[in-house]
Amino acid sequence: MNILISGGSGFLGSAFSDELMKRHNDTDRDLGITWLTRDSSQAHPSMINMMTYDELAQTDKSFDVILNLAGAGIADSRWSDSRKEQLLASRIKPTESLIAFIARTSPKPKLLVSGSAIGWYGTQGDKPLTESSASETDFSHRLCDEWEQLALTATEYGVPVAIVRTGVVIHPKGGMLGKLLLPFKLGLGGQLSDGKQIMSWVSRDDWVGATIFIIEQHLTEKTDTQQSDSITTAENTISSENSTSAVVYNLTAPNPVTNHTFTKDVGAWLHRPTFFTLPSPLLKLMFGEMSTLLIDGQKVLPQALDNAGYEFKQPTLKQALEQQE
Repeated sequence: MNILISGGSGFLGSAFSDELMKRHNDTDRDLGITWLTRDSSQAHPSMINMMTYDELAQTDKSFDVILNLAGAGIADSRWSDSRKEQLLASRIKPTESLIAFIARTSPKPKLLVSGSAIGWYGTQGDKPLTESSASETDFSHRLCDEWEQLALTATEYGVPVAIVRTGVVIHPKGGMLGKLLLPFKLGLGGQLSDGKQIMSWVSRDDWVGATIFIIEQHLTEKTDTQQSDSITTAENTISSENSTSAVVYNLTAPNPVTNHTFTKDVGAWLHRPTFFTLPSPLLKLMFGEMSTLLIDGQKVLPQALDNAGYEFKQPTLKQALEQQE
């Protein structure tokens, strides 16, 4: 399998690549991994090929799968107007390059897996949300939806699309947990607002495992049935004007937790107290509009993965934390 990854050197892309290379070594299967980058000189594992966006526009190389993960971190800084434009551009421009490549290349990829986030659903409190749920319109939704809609244009060229809406990814080497380790270790960890808001999370191991599962399931179905161009009736199917399949998966663990529970579990894992509370007014003052990510919860469930038979390695937060020890 030859796979092209935008954002391959990032928090998720690098872990995904490591796991693929591990499975390759275990099974001796042919594997080619190419990271799409703006700087081909950046450090990378020896088994990884590098390709710039300019090279992508000219290459005649073909790929079986494209994994589209490029995008600036939505929680890295306040949402000023310029930051919002940056967040959108960092997702749209790489995706446009990939769609242009798909449009002209032959043979076509067998699958485009394109990143998104559970922010697509908007703020809906503790209402259970599955892949068939409707959305509420806010900035997070608009950001995710524009990204998804552009990725879905790959179906116009006969390339099936799987949208992966990712929750809060748990791993100490990055993401939300990585940023919280220092204050928690210093005994400064505490709940946000009233702590009742739901956090839909997934361990990085399960994010990687689920994404590989989705890819392998699709490639197996294509080989076995030769019906990958048929729209199914599954609830995670996205409506399309053509016959090429487009589906969505929530990449979240089956057991979301409240912020209070998250705070207590992380404190217990690190053997540190969690006495502090950051009230909503202070969070809004500190983070502005972006504070919605901290104050307003989402209860997003992985119904499509459950229906497809994916078995989570770390279905509970305690298991995910203990796995990192």
